[in-house]
Amino acid sequence: MEHHPDIMEMRERYERAATTPRSQGIEALALIAGLYLAVSPWITGFSGLTTLAVCNLVTGLAYALLMADFGSAYERTHARAWAACAIGIWTIISPWVVSGSVATTRTIISNVVVGAVMLLLALAASAKAGKEPHSPAGGRRGMRHERPATRI
Repeated sequence: MEHHPDIMEMRERYERAATTPRSQGIEALALIAGLYLAVSPWITGFSGLTTLAVCNLVTGLAYALLMADFGSAYERTHARAWAACAIGIWTIISPWVVSGSVATTRTIISNVVVGAVMLLLALAASAKAGKEPHSPAGGRRGMRHERPATRI
């Protein structure tokens, strides 16, 4: 990949896309959502349910790490966003799946709401990563298709 002729253009395109206000907003909200999930057992008062508290701590930190630094790793963002989608789905279903009787009103409301927010943010990041900005002329900038010179 380092020897690809358009590597500089591709990096510039990724940099332009990652510095948009929408991308920065997605990154900031995702970081807040992940950090909230990590500390939610102590905020909402279910830290006594240790299996879910540890699960939320680990998955919240993992989500924050996946979604943080969205701009600098834009080439890999698509895969990271899909992994974050899986974490959002896990967060929604975890009160019913984690061992022990942890499905209380507090845990369900907290995890379903933050899981849905995390899922939507990850889907937005995935959609943003899948789009390639185009040049105003409609083609790829810097690409010239020339015929090779023929010798007579």
